[in-house]
Amino acid sequence: MTAPTPPAHINYAQTLDMRTKRVILFGVLLGLFLSALDQTIVATAMPRIAADLNGLNLYAWVTTAYLLTNTALVPIYGKLSDLYGRKPVLMIGIAIFLLGSALCGLSGEAFLDNLFGGGMMQLVVFRGLQGVGAAALGSVAFAIIADLFEPVERPRYQGLFGAVFGLSSVIGPLLGGFLTDQISWRWVFYVNLPLGLIALAFIASKMPRLASGLQARVDWLGAFLILLFTVPLLLALTWGADHTYAWTSPLLLGMFGLSLAALIIFLVAESRHPSPILPLTLFRNPTFAWGAVARFLVGAGFLGAILFLSLYLVNVQGVSATKAGTATIPLTVGLIIGSVGAGQIASRIGRYKVLMLVGLVVAALGFFGLSTLNADTPYLGVVLRMVLLGLGLGPALPLYTTALQLAVKPWEIGVATSAGQFFQQMGSTIGTAIFGAVLTAGLTSHLATQFAVQAASQQGTVATTLRTIGESIRKGEGGSAQQNRNATPQTADQIKANFATLRRNVTRAIETGDRTAIAAIQNDKTLPAEAKKRLTDLPAGGVAAGVRAGFNQTYGAIEQAVSSGDPARVAAVAANPQLPAELRARLTQIPAQALASAPARQQILAGIRQGLDAAAPAAAQQAQQQALGAALAGVNDGEKLALASARAQKVAFADTIASIYRYSILVAVLAFLATLMMPDLTMPTRQKGERLAPAHVEL
Repeated sequence: MTAPTPPAHINYAQTLDMRTKRVILFGVLLGLFLSALDQTIVATAMPRIAADLNGLNLYAWVTTAYLLTNTALVPIYGKLSDLYGRKPVLMIGIAIFLLGSALCGLSGEAFLDNLFGGGMMQLVVFRGLQGVGAAALGSVAFAIIADLFEPVERPRYQGLFGAVFGLSSVIGPLLGGFLTDQISWRWVFYVNLPLGLIALAFIASKMPRLASGLQARVDWLGAFLILLFTVPLLLALTWGADHTYAWTSPLLLGMFGLSLAALIIFLVAESRHPSPILPLTLFRNPTFAWGAVARFLVGAGFLGAILFLSLYLVNVQGVSATKAGTATIPLTVGLIIGSVGAGQIASRIGRYKVLMLVGLVVAALGFFGLSTLNADTPYLGVVLRMVLLGLGLGPALPLYTTALQLAVKPWEIGVATSAGQFFQQMGSTIGTAIFGAVLTAGLTSHLATQFAVQAASQQGTVATTLRTIGESIRKGEGGSAQQNRNATPQTADQIKANFATLRRNVTRAIETGDRTAIAAIQNDKTLPAEAKKRLTDLPAGGVAAGVRAGFNQTYGAIEQAVSSGDPARVAAVAANPQLPAELRARLTQIPAQALASAPARQQILAGIRQGLDAAAPAAAQQAQQQALGAALAGVNDGEKLALASARAQKVAFADTIASIYRYSILVAVLAFLATLMMPDLTMPTRQKGERLAPAHVEL
């Protein structure tokens, strides 16, 4: 069946004055900024939120719920905006987003009681509601550019949209950290309310309905089938990537099967519907078809670049997890320059394809640079690679949208624009899952290899321990292997500083029995339990005090035996092998007659006391030196083990992530080939000074 013929299209680009366009654009950009900011600002606050709402087990779902609803509804909103106009759909989307934001901020409050099972589950549900609204912000905003501006002007303004995404990735972590630390984590959601209301005011007061004129009924079956295809697929990919379930588990296989069945039914249903939610005829258009493939591939490379670059910065460069978001600012700067610059150039020359191809070549060079990262790459070298990659990926943000909008009819702009975004987001999800599997498998192999390399350069128990860890990782055995795969290695300076502190505490504990030092040793995770017990059982005063106490105890036993006058008791004490040989010999040589005389016994004890007092300092010093030497030798071995383990982890992480970027080069090449297959459409525009007759503007 063919789609109904729409009435004459209203050319808003020619009938709205520039001032009105800019006011509308400001409101749209502000709404889009809310959606983009929300994805970065919340991540910074999540540790505090999970602790406050006691919901660490639902940590990942706060993000997953948002992405699920956001991705699944994008193509549906695009079609609805073609049918009913951009303005009502955008305003409804902003309203839902603001409602979700307010409810997210209220999660866990007493008046909500046990709704949905508690505070963290409330946040998950309300984040899903936020995603429902955010899907409208993202899908409709890009289509509005096509309504407001002539084709040749669109890249210039769509480049600003790319800059908004880049700016939000810089501001989000900083603002999220400030609000969480200085006010409350709830304000990372409440901050959306004033900005959203301002955006609504601009849109409500100045934006026309922006209707395409298309008259048709909504394809609710197609909308449902898109959800049935998308949600199980995204859930299965998410659960498989984070190892919640094995890829071969019945649940994931069933979800993949359900998604495939929904896709098949969707294709059949859409081919028969007069106004499908996603017209399959669009795929006969080579610009749309190859553009969708290219955006899918760019999505996989774009998110993978950011995600795995953050992992590299944390695990290899030693950047803290909270600062990892701001550490990728050079990539963001490159994205903004590439996006805005490509948009400006495309608007001037009236061509877009050559800029997209050049951008993908630069992106491939950026991925190649990242594929050469190693454990010793200086941060400046990483920065240069990030900027290069950003410059290459930047043009993809405005120009693919421009190409898709040029290739379709005016009443298909909404659905075509949102479909392009849908493919890009699906590419991001699927690419992340695939690269995540590569990371897990590659990291296991590289960790095992690097622990063996480190073992070869060590001796004794350190080498044995490193070999054992490496073998356990290779075989996938034991908690230690999993711990080393997931652990964030410390820098060498951090390890040395920690062990320097440990040496001071061990020395103070052995020499003086300092209770503060002993408490610190008890809390240290690097010392074996047996070594901790020996050090934490020391008496007040340290080893020397223990030796002196031992001498006093020995004298007490001798005093009792000698004072009894019983040769048998004296002989029993003398038989103690722990007594010094000289003292044992002296006790065995005491005549029985002397033991029978009280004055003689006092004289004997005085001599023994004098001898013990004379021997005690040397014995105490010797025992202290022996204990300190043995303890510090253990600490030194622990430091060697920690340094070698950290080095093995850093090299393994660097090598694994570099291998992922080698695969990303292939993704960029495939995106280049797909883009090469796209027709090079021109962007028609009015000649300078040309005026067209005004058309009716529907407000």
